[in-house]
Amino acid sequence: QVQLVESGGGSVQAGGSLRLSCAASGRTFGSYAMGWFRQAPGKEREFVAAISWSGSTSHTGSVKGRFTISRDNAKNVVYLQMNNLKPEDTAVYYCAARLERYYSSSVNEYPYWGQGTQVTVSS
Repeated sequence: QVQLVESGGGSVQAGGSLRLSCAASGRTFGSYAMGWFRQAPGKEREFVAAISWSGSTSHTGSVKGRFTISRDNAKNVVYLQMNNLKPEDTAVYYCAARLERYYSSSVNEYPYWGQGTQVTVSS
């Protein structure tokens, strides 16, 4: 079992920055992949970024160059640094754990989820 707790959401103006954190517990953190997803009102949950056990990463096209996923295995935390935020980034952001070494962009490949944190970007 893995427990995940997100923090760091909030309200910012367009062009601003936020850093989301996700603290994990329950399994050896450095052995599995993590992902960030988001869900806007009335839309399906979508992939944002993911990181493998070794630190290789993937970011969806709309956030490339603006968002960066990283992990600190010593602290059991995964981060999502979000810069140059846009109103279309407004959503509830979720971190997720996949008990495999390599990441996936599919929601269905992640059995463990946090409670979500709201990010609101105003124009």
